[in-house]
Amino acid sequence: MNNASELFATAIIADDEPLLRLHLNKALADIWPTLNIVATVGDGASALAEMMDKKPDILFLDIRMPGLDGVQVAQKLRAIENKESAYSPIIIFTTAYNEYAVSAFEHCALDYLLKPISDTRLAAACQRAKKQLAEKAKNGHSELGNMSQLMEQLANLTATKRVETLKWIKASKGEEIHLIAVKDVLYFKAEDKYVSLYCLADDDTEILSEYIIRTSLKDLSEQLDSELFWLIHRSTIVNVSAIDKVKKELTGKMFVLIQSRKLAVSRNAHGLFKGM
Repeated sequence: MNNASELFATAIIADDEPLLRLHLNKALADIWPTLNIVATVGDGASALAEMMDKKPDILFLDIRMPGLDGVQVAQKLRAIENKESAYSPIIIFTTAYNEYAVSAFEHCALDYLLKPISDTRLAAACQRAKKQLAEKAKNGHSELGNMSQLMEQLANLTATKRVETLKWIKASKGEEIHLIAVKDVLYFKAEDKYVSLYCLADDDTEILSEYIIRTSLKDLSEQLDSELFWLIHRSTIVNVSAIDKVKKELTGKMFVLIQSRKLAVSRNAHGLFKGM
């Protein structure tokens, strides 16, 4: 298979998280040097406007964005294509859904990237995009699969995910049950049979309070807003806004610091912090 870096193409990145836009941009520069990123935007309306103005070959499209979400942007693009068939961009979705939800799309020709995006998975998506572009140039069209079916599945999953996002969580401390705002949680850590959550104590901002919840980290991760909480290790989920700094040691090990607590970052999650 030919290397994707041999093909010149243009792309737009649409994601409402600036850090994720930066990470994807830098990763693409390494994997596909001749891919020209002509715009990076943070919402669906801007993505649609830039697409129609610059007409890039590829759109890296986040599903959850303010205003128009990624599904709505894709639907509008396909409606435009029905009227103006000369322009038909390749769409690569970026999603925060777990592997079981995303597996429903694997039979479709449109690709997806599961956050946190690994370089290996991104490289595979670039190769797939290159192949579609080559076929399009040769045949004058691109086989993009069953779009209506994909749109329906994505719309259903997006709606479900929004409903399940936690705002409050019940946690125990000794014999007491507390109701804690999820936004106040600094991080969750799985230990033995339970998951501990940590937040600032009410009486001293330098002391962390620990509470226990009886929910697995896997179930918890599916209910949290994936744009605010990142799974940095199989045993740790952190509130992104609570991170003080990120450190990488000479050994290659990476850690995040939250209120002087040192939390390990798994190698698979290193890509989240590229460009920081």
